Amino acid sequence: MAERSTLTGSPGQELAGPAEGGGAEPHPLAAAPTRPAGFAGTLPGGLLLTARPRQWVKNLLVVAAPAAAGELASMRTVLELALVFILFTAAAAAVYLLNDARDAEADRAHPDKCRRPVAAGTVPVPLAYALGSVLAVAATGAAALLCNTATAALLAAYVVMQIAYCLRLKRVLVVDLAVVTAGFVMRAMSGGLALGIPLSRWFLITAGFGALFMVAGKRYSEALLMGEGEGGTRALLREYTVGYLRFVWQLAAGVAVLAYCLWALGTDAGAGVSLCRQLSMVPLICAVLRYGVFVDRGSAGSPEDVLLRDRPLAVTAVCWGVLYGLSVAGL
Repeated sequence: MAERSTLTGSPGQELAGPAEGGGAEPHPLAAAPTRPAGFAGTLPGGLLLTARPRQWVKNLLVVAAPAAAGELASMRTVLELALVFILFTAAAAAVYLLNDARDAEADRAHPDKCRRPVAAGTVPVPLAYALGSVLAVAATGAAALLCNTATAALLAAYVVMQIAYCLRLKRVLVVDLAVVTAGFVMRAMSGGLALGIPLSRWFLITAGFGALFMVAGKRYSEALLMGEGEGGTRALLREYTVGYLRFVWQLAAGVAVLAYCLWALGTDAGAGVSLCRQLSMVPLICAVLRYGVFVDRGSAGSPEDVLLRDRPLAVTAVCWGVLYGLSVAGL
């Protein structure tokens, strides 16, 4: 991304932005790219891999605001959110295609990125450019025709911002963090805008700084593992210090938790505060502290990977979800 009446994510893989790639220096030991075998080595398979299916889970953030507002009961709502999910997936795929086409030459000299379908030659560069452009125009056009004005404007802004990220912004200090964070917040906002759900200031603050916490935490982990001054697959990491990235993720975590607690302890339109809403602070804080352990160790890659491999964190997340859902139901 976030925002609704209740509290309601590389680029480079979206904690890193849809376009991670570019800017990496050729690796001296990089082997000549070879086409993968099987389905991945075919044109359809290459196009699918370039669209980064594993990153599509981030687009589920479109349900954040409606879910927090308890607006998921009707089939019409589900269908509208499914449409927004598809549009964001198409827009992100367009950016990945354009990014990989632009960085194909540099990726061929990289030991890992040389396996990307465009760099390996499975997907021709002109085709990647053409399909990426078509998807970008189609996604924004479909949003204008099928969604309300606010949703269409948000998606158009997302596409423009991510393309700018691929071309230049991913090489600008601090701005790169802001752009990736904004991508998560835009996703979280989109569901609320599509359904006309008011976005509360607490939701926006919590979602925004929560996303910054994960983005900066991932960058911090990468910098810690590679050492200061080493850019690895992300050249801009050479410009950040480990200390600065630690400051950013700790600040973001603190603000996100504080905003959530202020919301949980506050009242809406004079109504009393639900007990479950207050209790939901406990697992949320525990989850942030637990995730912070992995960040500090340098082992916080993609948030979904951390969540799946750490059972205590997963259980804590489930407990928060249950309490939050009960609070939305008015308990």
